[in-house]
Amino acid sequence: MERLFRPESVAVIGASTDPGKIGHRVVANIVSGGYGGRVYPINPKGGEILGHTMYPSVEAVDGPIDVALVSIPAAGVLPVVEACGRKGVGHLIVLTSGFSEVGEIEAEREIVRAAKEAGVRILGPNVFGIYSAASSLDATFGPGGIVPGRVAIITQSGALGIAMIGKTASESLGLSALVSVGNKSDVDESDVLEYLIDDEQTSVVLLYIEGVKGGERLVRMLSRVTQRKPVVVIKSGRSKRGAMAAASHTGSLAGADAVFDDLMRQCGVLRAVSVQEAFDWVRYLASAPQPADGDAVIVTNGGGIGVLATDACEEYGVRLYDDQGILAEAFEDVMPAFGSSKNPVDLTGQATADDYAKALDAVLEEDRMHAAIALYCETATADAERFETLVRDVYARYRESKPIVFSLFGGESIAQVIRTLRGEGVPVFGDVYEAVSPLGALYRARRSTRRRAKIEGRSEEPEVDVESIRGILDEAGSQDRGFLLAHEAAQVAEILGLSMPASRVARSLDDAVEAAGQIGYPVVMKVVSKDVVHKSDAGGVALDLDNEEEVVDAYQAILRRVRAHKPDAVIEGVEVAEMIRSGVETIVGARRDPAFGPVMMFGLGGIYVEVMKDVAFRAAPIGSETAKELVASIRSYPLLLGVRGESRKDTDAVAHALVRLSQLISRCPRISDIEINPLVVYDQGEGVRAVDVRILFDPQRG
Repeated sequence: MERLFRPESVAVIGASTDPGKIGHRVVANIVSGGYGGRVYPINPKGGEILGHTMYPSVEAVDGPIDVALVSIPAAGVLPVVEACGRKGVGHLIVLTSGFSEVGEIEAEREIVRAAKEAGVRILGPNVFGIYSAASSLDATFGPGGIVPGRVAIITQSGALGIAMIGKTASESLGLSALVSVGNKSDVDESDVLEYLIDDEQTSVVLLYIEGVKGGERLVRMLSRVTQRKPVVVIKSGRSKRGAMAAASHTGSLAGADAVFDDLMRQCGVLRAVSVQEAFDWVRYLASAPQPADGDAVIVTNGGGIGVLATDACEEYGVRLYDDQGILAEAFEDVMPAFGSSKNPVDLTGQATADDYAKALDAVLEEDRMHAAIALYCETATADAERFETLVRDVYARYRESKPIVFSLFGGESIAQVIRTLRGEGVPVFGDVYEAVSPLGALYRARRSTRRRAKIEGRSEEPEVDVESIRGILDEAGSQDRGFLLAHEAAQVAEILGLSMPASRVARSLDDAVEAAGQIGYPVVMKVVSKDVVHKSDAGGVALDLDNEEEVVDAYQAILRRVRAHKPDAVIEGVEVAEMIRSGVETIVGARRDPAFGPVMMFGLGGIYVEVMKDVAFRAAPIGSETAKELVASIRSYPLLLGVRGESRKDTDAVAHALVRLSQLISRCPRISDIEINPLVVYDQGEGVRAVDVRILFDPQRG
């Protein structure tokens, strides 16, 4: 990647003297952007472009080529790739479209194969190029004029990425790098992130993602980057239409966006809803000082806007300073008799720019107050120019010591002040929520870094007897099954150290009566059939059976209902199991996600799991601290803490089960889905019981 971002020589294959062609635009940006390396325009017709001689081919270039940009029709790309391989080009940036994005998958694979055989890396196809402040290289066909700075942008969307170039200019957002990854045939976000980890010019990273490839590596790389610098992501595809379907609750609940959202949170990545929000965040994160552990103070001249800011602070996770004694002392010389030193600090509508200056000095000079939110509502006596100077001066004095944001609300004169100051890089906004949002992002990034450092320092690797489990899978696979029967799943649960109800599979009515007598009443009965995945939906479950008569009735009813639900189902018997005592029903799942690989799920369980959908996800494997965090992240977590006088539940036992399950899904690639529903949780110290275990696997995998 160093050779891509700091090339000593760049070729443009398909360079053109026609200003309307992409090949001309790229050369023009390279030349006007101040790139100091060697530039080799390539065009079989020869000639000259912008003071540079055009070569007929890459082979005609006398000297090495680090990076070659390809801007020719798709049909001619493969021979060019092969020629670049012979030349020893390090990186190919294929601007050309017309590959996998339009269904030409094999054509794309061919150019990747040719490049790999020659040791060449490919960025693209279907990209707009790359910008690197490290080498003053603007190798894009965007509008040009990129300002160097501290923000790196990686985008999958070409059109949006080109628009971002203009947006960064209008927002005075300086870039350290801008990379279009396009189809991600070879180089992807993870490759670029690996370079940016140690890039001293990059303070914050912005990602725009449409689809995830190589999700396991992406999670690992994001976790590494966010320990050093913040990462903000925008991802399209929040709708339910992006959800994945599978033959288990875990799969059907694991909508693509739900998994993505939780895994980004696990990595410490900040997810923005809109491009504007993302730009506001990264611009602020690139320059704001690290906040201390303490709280913020709101200074305002209007009660209403102060209340709005208070609401925004709660929404975005910004704590407010509450020591009234210290507040009263700090603002004693500033506060009018009818003002309020409570946080929000209300200077009243008569406050002048000088009053604001004194109040903000009081906040920012006080060690126990760690951030300032300055709000201003335009009044009849307002002096917009004076407030412009105030905001500029306060920010200049404190920008490196404490986080501060400004929100100014008023007419055209105030709007002009905002435009002027934003052009200078001052974090000033026209709305209080817009102002508090980036401050909240700063605090969340800080808290996430500390939290994950604590978690990673306490991770553990429990020993799971995976070999014995593989033997069970081998036996089931030899019978042309891709799932385990109840007794086989119970064996796996036992290996994992999970307690399950005593059970027996009855092949007849007499067997069922005998099994119930041996196990002891009350019992539960469930159909055993490879054709019935969700037993409750098929009427294949009967609970709380207290005597022989109820067992007889339930056995016959189960067979009748299942045959009516699925007439062709092969019923191998009815499982008779111990009816365990009640507790809090949860669901524990693990699945092999198409994008992210092994993923864990935890949530409120039982028969209402798909209705409530109170579940959360984490990338596997996980240690005990991450498992505890996963358990605590669901909305129903208070049920496990004990409500209305109930005792706290054994969340440590839940975490232990999650850790062991995560080790199994991570170390046994054959398993595609594991689900325990319900996992009944008892009082602290009493453990958990796995009532139903479902395991799906691919018998063809090793």
